[in-house]
Amino acid sequence: SQRSFRPVSVTLRRLHKSALDVVEHPAPEDSVTDSFGRFIQGVQPHQLTPTLLHRSKRMVLDSIGVGLLGSTTHVFQLALQHCQHMYGPDVISSVYGRRGTRLSPTLAALVNGVADLSLPPPPSPSRFHPPTVVGTLGSAAACARLLSLERSQCSHALAIAASLSGAPMANAATQSKPLHIGNAARLGLEAALLASRGLKASPRVLDDTAGVAGFSAFYEDYAPRPLASPEEEGLQFLLEDQDIGFKRFPAHLGMHWVADAAAAVHKLLLGEHGSGVVGQVQDILLRVPRSKYIDRPFPESEHEARHSCQFNACSALLDGEVTMDSFSQERPDLYSLLGRVHVEHPHDNPANFDRMHGEVQVTLVDGDVLKGRCDTFYGHWRNPLTNESLRKKFRSNAGAVLPREKVEGVIEAVEGLDRLEDCSPLLEQLQ
Repeated sequence: SQRSFRPVSVTLRRLHKSALDVVEHPAPEDSVTDSFGRFIQGVQPHQLTPTLLHRSKRMVLDSIGVGLLGSTTHVFQLALQHCQHMYGPDVISSVYGRRGTRLSPTLAALVNGVADLSLPPPPSPSRFHPPTVVGTLGSAAACARLLSLERSQCSHALAIAASLSGAPMANAATQSKPLHIGNAARLGLEAALLASRGLKASPRVLDDTAGVAGFSAFYEDYAPRPLASPEEEGLQFLLEDQDIGFKRFPAHLGMHWVADAAAAVHKLLLGEHGSGVVGQVQDILLRVPRSKYIDRPFPESEHEARHSCQFNACSALLDGEVTMDSFSQERPDLYSLLGRVHVEHPHDNPANFDRMHGEVQVTLVDGDVLKGRCDTFYGHWRNPLTNESLRKKFRSNAGAVLPREKVEGVIEAVEGLDRLEDCSPLLEQLQ
């Protein structure tokens, strides 16, 4: 009978309680995790300052432009074909640059995410590719807000997303890297949808609870702090203190330091020694942070080239800049230069986007030595792109897919994003 099982179930509950409640847990409403849920549910438009809105719009515009350009890649085509063959009952969501193509919301999030390689905010988790961790929770938070979830549901959405997070760094310089961003968008949406249907997860997943690894599993040094309530006086958003970092070309962010340093040497070569870079160069020394991730002397694919300090330095040394075309051309002269590159890792040059620098020293066949150094590249949050530069980048990216009038229409729609009743005017321009 049902009564005969009660003693067993009571015993199991007692054992479960004694095994897990070794430490005192805060009440859910006092936890770091709940503070995030409270913030997601409670923040209001009037609390967003002009600076926050301005910088957010810049980020949205850049993300759309990168996504449109990304929709022309082979990886995007593979992901789109995959999603079109998967079952999706609600084919209502649009896809970058594909008029008439519709997918289910979660699959559209995946394939659009594949097209959009965006930079996640620091600090970055160790061992895992950052967008697969912070990106998944960021997607869950945004979707929870869009779905108007209750406070506890917002917290559960984050906790569910934590179970769907993480991908190894080994795949970051391969064709699978775009899937990391696509899955972050898709799985964050799925986490919010599951929470909306009542699925629950740990109410302390973001807390640092002794003996129970939550989000701390992704970090070596995890010290979470609760978010202030949106109603508290003096509420300050990170974007008000620190601008967004924008890539000027499609490569790992760390490449921008060494590329700018090499571009400075390129100017010296042209100004003082005339043309013909390859014939003048005897030796190239790079001083960059120690990181196996970006130390690729002879990259064997386009994706490896985007994560090679040697390749990006030589590209900038030859052309004075790195562009989209730098990774798709066969360049015998560039590979000739790669054989002359040596790399050093100074102790005062940490692998940290706030403190690193890049140095390029070129020894010429006549014995002259030319040097370039970059401490803060143009586009870094300490040296942000001007609106003119950001729009120039957007027009170049979006123009690969959209006609000129729609490109300008997207710029106008994003500029007025906070005044739109819904996103229809923006989505109309993206088709």
